[in-house]
Amino acid sequence: MFPTPIAQTKKSTQIGYKLLLPLAVILWLLPLAAVFMTSARSLADINAGNYWGIPTDWNLIENYSAVFASTNMGRYLLNSILITIPVMIGSVFLATLAGFALAKFKFRGNLLIFALFIGGNFVPFQILMIPVRDLTINLGMYDTIWALIFFHVAFQTGFCTLFMRNFIIGIPEELLESCRLEGASEWKIFHSIILPLVRPALAALAVLIFTFVWNDYFWALVLVQSDEVRPVTAGISALRGQWLASWNLISAGAIVAALPPVALFFAMQKHFIAGLTLGATKG
Repeated sequence: MFPTPIAQTKKSTQIGYKLLLPLAVILWLLPLAAVFMTSARSLADINAGNYWGIPTDWNLIENYSAVFASTNMGRYLLNSILITIPVMIGSVFLATLAGFALAKFKFRGNLLIFALFIGGNFVPFQILMIPVRDLTINLGMYDTIWALIFFHVAFQTGFCTLFMRNFIIGIPEELLESCRLEGASEWKIFHSIILPLVRPALAALAVLIFTFVWNDYFWALVLVQSDEVRPVTAGISALRGQWLASWNLISAGAIVAALPPVALFFAMQKHFIAGLTLGATKG
């Protein structure tokens, strides 16, 4: 069912793995390296056609300073933080509550509700563009941060609920029953038993949701249009219009926008891997 560990495979397979893995890493990192090198070039270097070579002039500090001094990049980053953090907290919290209810409470309609959560994950979000846009306009939330927050919380909670239910359902019923016999309320059980036991899953889910919402570009274009509320992904697109040929500054802005998700992943790396590994053992 699961792949054979590489240490238990044939010698030829191990050699091929050791040869191909560095090549795969290089190919994966090559575009990122190209963007970083471009962010350090001068405009004259780019106009001269030096796209892949070593920059003749290293303008690293100048380019990154210009991104913040001459554009609204700082505002874009702040907007992304104001959108992503509430979405991450709201989605994970609501999904943990819903996952607990669906995993540990037997009631009529349990399976139907769970099926609705699963079915919602298969709806292409592109077909929701016009209804969601019209809804935000009717509610007076169009071109506001709240439009993106409410939409992402609603859209992400379905996947998060499916994720959390699969973790919580593996917690022994005997543990919860013993707590109930001691007089603990369901909220006490949720706070003191469920949350500590699913902490790796919460960390893994938080990283996934943060990365997805931070990198969202589609809904940032559909639901907002002004610089005051535009997140960083849409902000970089605006930089292309402001600096039509200044790819060094656009690349610097892209590197800046990519740093928060990368930093969060490395900060939560152990918990993230533990959560995914635990999930692989769930039936």
